[in-house]
Parts: sequence; C-alpha cells; structure tokens
Amino acid sequence: MDSDSTVLVAGANGMVGSAIVRNLESKGYTNIIKGTRDDIDFTNQEDVEKYFSYHQPEYVFLAAAKVGGIMANKTRKAEFLYDNLMIQSNIINSSYNYGVKKLLFLGSSCIYPKMATQPITEDQLMTGALEPTNDAYAIAKIAGIKMCQAYREQYGFNAISLMPTNLYGPNDNFDLESSHVLPALIRKFHDASPGESVNIWGDGSPMREFLHVDDLAEACYTCMQNYDGSEHINVGTGEDVRIWELANIISEVVGFTGEITWDFTKPNGTPRKVLNIDKIKTLGWSPKIELRQGIHETYQWYKNDRI
Repeated sequence: MDSDSTVLVAGANGMVGSAIVRNLESKGYTNIIKGTRDDIDFTNQEDVEKYFSYHQPEYVFLAAAKVGGIMANKTRKAEFLYDNLMIQSNIINSSYNYGVKKLLFLGSSCIYPKMATQPITEDQLMTGALEPTNDAYAIAKIAGIKMCQAYREQYGFNAISLMPTNLYGPNDNFDLESSHVLPALIRKFHDASPGESVNIWGDGSPMREFLHVDDLAEACYTCMQNYDGSEHINVGTGEDVRIWELANIISEVVGFTGEITWDFTKPNGTPRKVLNIDKIKTLGWSPKIELRQGIHETYQWYKNDRI
C-alpha cells in the first residue's frame, strides 16, 4: 500500500474509522475514500456494489459496524446481528468482486469465550460459550473472520482480521444509553453536580483492558503493510484494570469529588478480559499511549466537542 494508493475507510466518521483516516493522512496518503453513513448504506447490497464500481478502491479498512455498550447489546440483539452481518458481508464480497488488493476486517475481543484463559490467545476462538450480554455482536464478528478466511481459501482474496480490545478516544460515543463503560464514566462524572454521587453498574470487580484508538490505527497500518496471514490477530495493551480502578482514574481526571456508588443488581459481564498481544508485537507494533494520558486527552476532546 503506497501513499498514492486508493484506500477506502469504511466507517470513516466513527471513532475507529476517523482514527485510521488521521493515521493515513499523517503518513502522506492523499487518495482516501471516506465511506460514511451520509454517503452509503453499507447494509444495502446494491448500493455497496455501485459504490465499489464507482470508486474502485485498491485497499479497504472495514471499520464500519453497529457498536454499543452492555445495555445496547443486550436489548437490541437483532439489530446488532443483522446490521453487522450485512455491513461486513457486503463490503467483503464487493471488495473481492471489484479487485481490491487487500482488505482489513476489524472485529472485537468479545469473540472469545466468557471464561477464556487469561491473557487470551488467538487460538481460544470458539472454544467455549460466549458472554450472553453481547453474544449477537460476537457471532457477527466471528462470521466476519470466517468469511475473510473462506474468501482467502476459495478465491485467493487477501483479507486479514484484527481483533481489538476495548477502545476509547476522540469521536467516541458518550450517549449513556448506548456507550461503552469508559466514555459513559467520563460523561457521568462530567455531568455530575457538586456533591452529587455517581452510580455505576455492577460491583466494580471486572477487569478490562483499554486501548487508545490512535494506537489501534497504527496497528491497522502495520498489519496492512506487514501481515498477510489467514489467522486473526489480537490488538491490545496486554494490561488490564478493575472497573473501580478505572472509575477512580476518570473521576480524578475529570475533577469529580462526589461519592461513587455501585449498583449490584446490574450485570458485571465477563469477569476478566485481557488479550495476549505477542503475535502483533512480532510485526513491530506496540501500544504507546498510557491509560491516564489517553483518558486525559479524550476528556479534553469531549469538552471541546461540546463547545
């Protein structure tokens, strides 16, 4: 992939897609097709075929997806399953049909079993039951991995898959009804009045790993340039924190001084989830943005975006 290659970033207005665009632009790429919801409905097969016929991309970053937190995944399973299956199937198939040289598919660490051995290695895929609160999304992403592998095996199509851990950063979703835990906590602590308490789902004990989206974007670039394997690759930090620790860090960054309370009636989700990242490190990539630094930068972006 050269700086004058025609590159499609599907989902360019989302957190991940916009980070990939920033990364490519910083490296001098000048022919980037920014596929957004305003331009194209990726769930519509006919529209996607026309889009590829017109733009003729050489490389594709498949970052378009329907995403959300525990509540959204738990209550809108049909949407998460249908939309993600349609988006990725249409883009992968059209990429093959219109001669794309290489496609990078982005999934999620939720593809792994709820009780996977930690840190999670790539070979644990489909070795146990999924976390029930997000199994529909996970199944869609597993199908994406298998579709990339099937198109590689049957047609010789160069499609690779990356599975990132929990992401955060600029352009994240801060809507309390559909966001993930980190941006939701930033929003809650920011909106709290002086002296007001903030209530958080669960008991704070689950352990989670968080990767800044700019680190993911660099991982995507590294793999697009240097990886051509059929097996998916984990992308994370290899380090995790308990949710109560995360809450304390965010409250300090935001300047929240009230009381933090916990709603033990709400689900914790998977007890622990941290990825083994040995495989991607062999390609020369490693995370650079420390968690507190990344949260601080994300909070500054959030405040500026609201002005």
